[in-house]
This record gives sequence, C-alpha cells and structure tokens, in this order.
Amino acid sequence: MRRMMYEAQRALASPVRNPRLAVVIGRLLGAAFIVCFGTGLYSHFLQEPLPWMRFPTRPASLYQITQGTHIVAGIACFPLLLAKLYIVFPGLFQSPPVKSFLHLLERASIALFVGASLVQITIGLINTYQWYPWPFPFREVHYALGWVLVGLLVLHIGIKLPIITRFWNGRAAAEHEATDAASDVESPADVEAVRLWGSGRPSGVTGRLIAWIDSTPSLVNETTTVSETTTVSRRGFLTTVGIACAAVVGLTAGQTFAPLDAVNVFGPRKKGVGPQGLPVNRTAEEAKVTASAVAAGWVLTLAAGGVERSFSRAELEALPQTEVELPIACVEGWSQLAVWRGVRLSELADLVGADTGASFRLISLEERGSFKKTEMGPEYVRDPLTLVALELNGETLDLQHGYPARMIAPGRPGVLQTKWLSRIEAITA
Repeated sequence: MRRMMYEAQRALASPVRNPRLAVVIGRLLGAAFIVCFGTGLYSHFLQEPLPWMRFPTRPASLYQITQGTHIVAGIACFPLLLAKLYIVFPGLFQSPPVKSFLHLLERASIALFVGASLVQITIGLINTYQWYPWPFPFREVHYALGWVLVGLLVLHIGIKLPIITRFWNGRAAAEHEATDAASDVESPADVEAVRLWGSGRPSGVTGRLIAWIDSTPSLVNETTTVSETTTVSRRGFLTTVGIACAAVVGLTAGQTFAPLDAVNVFGPRKKGVGPQGLPVNRTAEEAKVTASAVAAGWVLTLAAGGVERSFSRAELEALPQTEVELPIACVEGWSQLAVWRGVRLSELADLVGADTGASFRLISLEERGSFKKTEMGPEYVRDPLTLVALELNGETLDLQHGYPARMIAPGRPGVLQTKWLSRIEAITA
C-alpha cells in the first residue's frame, strides 16, 4: 500500500506541474479566450447592431476570417484548458482547504471560472453542429457567458498576478526556483514540493502525508538524472499539448480555410457538398417556403419614402446584371466562396428614390424564424458588391439557396444573407 501511494505521489508531483508551465499554458489559454471574446463580440453586433454602428465591408471575406478564427480559437481552448487543469490539479489538495474568507472567495472564483469555461466552449462546439440539447436560447446565453468569462479572467489574473509576474520570464523563474531551493529547501523531496506547490511543502495533514510517502526510497533509475527526467517530461508534455492543439484545429479549420479542406475531419460542413456545390444550413422545407417561393405570382417589393415598386423575377433579370465572387460565411464557422449574379441593391434603391444614407429591412418568405426579418446598414446597401442574387455558380439559384431571389453582401454572416426575399424597405429614422 505504501509503495502504491508513493507511485501515486510521484505521478502527482510530475515536473510539468509547476508554476512556470502553469503561466506558459495560462498565457496561451488567456489569449485564446480574448480572441474568442473579441471575434464573438464582432459577430454579435453584426447581428444586433447598436443604432450608431457601422461596419467595414472590405475585405469581402472579413467575416469568414473573424468567425473562422473564433471557432478555431474556441476549439483550441479544449486541449489548453485540459493542460492547465492537469498542471494545477495538486492545488485541489491544499491543507487546510480554506485558509481565510478571501481564500474561500479565490477558490470559489476559480471553480466558477473553470466551470463556466467548460460550459462555454462545449456549447459553442455543439452549436457548430446545429444541435441544441438544452432548454435555453444559445445565442443569448453564449453572449452573456462571454462577458462572465472575461470578468472572471480579469479577476483570476488579478488574484494570481504575483505568481504570473514572478514566473512570466523563463530565466527569472529559474533564478527564483534556484533561490528558493538554496534558502528554503533542504532535501530532494522539498525540491519536488516546490515543483508541485510553487513554494515550500504544504502544511497540515497533507504535508505530513507527503513527508511520510517521501521517506520511501526513490524508484528512479540510478543512471537517469533528475534534470534529464524533468527536461524530457516537460518537453514531452508541451509537445503533446502542441500536437493536440494542431490536431483539433487542423482537422476542423478546413471548413473555413480552403487549403485545409482535404483534412477537414471534424468540421460539420464540407466544401463543395450541397446543392450547386454549396452547403446549406436552413433548408426550404424547414423554412416552409417550398410553395410560396415557386408561386407564379411572386414579386419582390421595394419601398422607400412612400414609393413602392414590385418586380417579378423576369423583370429583375431584365435589369443590368452584376457578377461577384463572395463567400457564404456562417456563424457555425464554415464558409465557402461562390460566384453570384444579380442586381445591385444600390441600383434598386435608386429606382425607389431611397436616401443614400438609408438602412434597409429585408423580409423573407419564411413563416417564422429569428432571421425572417433582418436589417442592413447603408454601408452594405451602397456597396457595389451587394446584390439581390438570382444565380449561383452560373446556374439559376436553387430553391435551397434562396430562389427566387436572395441577398448577398460582403463581410456579412450567412444568417443575414436573407434567402427567399419578399420585401425590401427603407428604414425611416
């Protein structure tokens, strides 16, 4: 039994479990969280802009880049968070578990931070598959949790700032460890305690238990030095974390970035798969437009300042046509470049005398749905790449892609590229 406990303690006191590596992994994890938060905010305000907000329309693939990065960074959080938890795991065995009220608040905030992080990245990943096995609205909860996590991250950094600054630099960290070993540590077991706890051996029951376990003779091969074991272990750990991050990112990012499409194993959407070679999220059957979209009497109505004009599909086809190459980039992280042909929205706006600074409301034939009605700022309305699209990749627009007409604009989320258009109206201030 004593030998088994010693082996367990040796595993727990792995050389990778030290403050320096905790700071290194923590920096990467913190950066991933910040990237996720920033790109998530951008996506949120594109979908729910404040009245004064205006957004860039160039590069045309901007949302493809930002949302693809959002998903990739979120996926990378999985191995980074697990690595960080592995490193700091011994902290669970502090004795006494709570030293003061402030210490209780610190441990509670860390527990909340870890729990919220796991929930956030898990529901984010599940959302990419459009599976919602929970009773709450995903977008609202995901957005709110983002703010909670950033607040907890700032609190965590503030609490751990002395350790972070002490071990931020590798050379300084080595000097600190050497100083601690020379002044406070008297035995190899105490050196392991520094690696394990970031300071001297813990007190109380835990400290006495580890002291008893450490009295067992070392089982390390006499021909292998501690420094060699430590170096191999740390390098092996970091290599494993790096490979894990590269694997989960590289095998998913192909749904966003074309060069990696061949190795897209985990991404829920595959480039080139779907009607007219383009994936589909919401089908015509789900939107309940299979009859109304192909009705002989369909017209697209434009309204601005009391002026209304309706266009049949044939009348839209008779107007000057423009061809553009723009991506469909969805909030779930997948995207694909396609060739669209149709009428510039700015030209249609001029036909009804819309003000150049007017925003537009786009209304779909969908019977219901969060994006049955969407709004488009003047920066998109007047962009020459924004089309009421009638064709896709050289063919008449497929029903699944929005026949008889849909919106396509640069730098917009796919959910705002309204399909099955019915009415476009200027929004009066």
